Amino acid sequence: MTRDDARALDAADPLAPLHDRFDLPDGILYLDGNSLGALPRAVPAALADAATRQWGERLIRSWNEGWIDAPQRLGARIAPLIGAAADEVIVGDTTSTHLFKAIVAALRHDPARRTVVSEAGNFPTDLHIAEGAVACVPGARLRVVDRAALAGALDDDTALLLLTHVHYKTAERFDLAAWTARAHAAGALMLWDFSHSVGAVPLDVTAAQADLAVGCTYKYLNGGPGAPAFLYVARRHQEALVNPVSGWMGHAEPFAFQDGYRPAAGMRRWLVGTPSILAMASLEAALDLWAEVDMATIATKSAALFDILAQAGAAAGLSCVSPADPARRGSHISFRADYAYELTQALIARGVIGDFRAPDVLRLGLTPLYLSHEDVWQAGEQLRDIVATETWRDPRFAERQAVT
Repeated sequence: MTRDDARALDAADPLAPLHDRFDLPDGILYLDGNSLGALPRAVPAALADAATRQWGERLIRSWNEGWIDAPQRLGARIAPLIGAAADEVIVGDTTSTHLFKAIVAALRHDPARRTVVSEAGNFPTDLHIAEGAVACVPGARLRVVDRAALAGALDDDTALLLLTHVHYKTAERFDLAAWTARAHAAGALMLWDFSHSVGAVPLDVTAAQADLAVGCTYKYLNGGPGAPAFLYVARRHQEALVNPVSGWMGHAEPFAFQDGYRPAAGMRRWLVGTPSILAMASLEAALDLWAEVDMATIATKSAALFDILAQAGAAAGLSCVSPADPARRGSHISFRADYAYELTQALIARGVIGDFRAPDVLRLGLTPLYLSHEDVWQAGEQLRDIVATETWRDPRFAERQAVT
């Protein structure tokens, strides 16, 4: 791959016009959109309107002018990105909160089943939340096994299989339909974490017959730091499953101010407290971009970007731990090296922003909406040069920061 090859790919790229819809700093090659997405240009104006007009001028009247319906409205806009119906997704709270609600609801659904099965090395919050959730249900337990042992861990005591669709570190992807079918064959419900999938790879929860899913919106959806998460509950489960965090926004009549709790119908029952309206405004503006995007085009470009960096990493002598087959991975690439932290910091010093995942992984995000083929080619050249010249050995690159 040469610079001219990369430029030729950019000239034919149908996603190229979207680059200008993002506000990216000059001289920065941003390969960390799998952790925090870049700023869409429309977001600052949307935030200013939410603060100055909707809040400052309209004050509390704005609740009846769009605020109160924001969780359902944004959920309906995310639904097509995961292959769901508009009334099967709601936005609000955090990924961790949604995980807790879904896990406890699944455990309480069938008292004869008491085990949640998940993967060792899953994203830590998924396992941490699962530990806390099973502790809230008498007799429940969490069983964590290696990926190779997952199928054998499913039995007649399994209430829920909890998996992250795209692994946060390696980018390895589970087969959505096949693993959902395995859970169902064991009589269990299936809960997916789409945090590294939504906006990165094609998803179809309806075709896969998935039961539950959660996901964050600040990675590939570019909703902003700490943007509200989404929850999917298949329509067939919405009346049977009960939200264990019975907050007033999930009440059938929140403004009747009744002492007793009655869950709302449909996805509204999964709301808890007052939604963060300013965060919702940021996400809503960011979601405008996705009305113009085809996920198959995203997947095609992601594969091409991966190949460019895979070649650069191989030339540098790095070990790629992400699957070679595009159908088996997400939209980031990871390299393993004893000096991965120092390498990450050396890249950042040169304006190539990726991140490090302990103990030894350099992770580089491939976000087709705003990365060009030439951007990724340039990042690959910097990677090769830093390894070849051993620039990473500079002692300043070994100083550990709080966020890696």
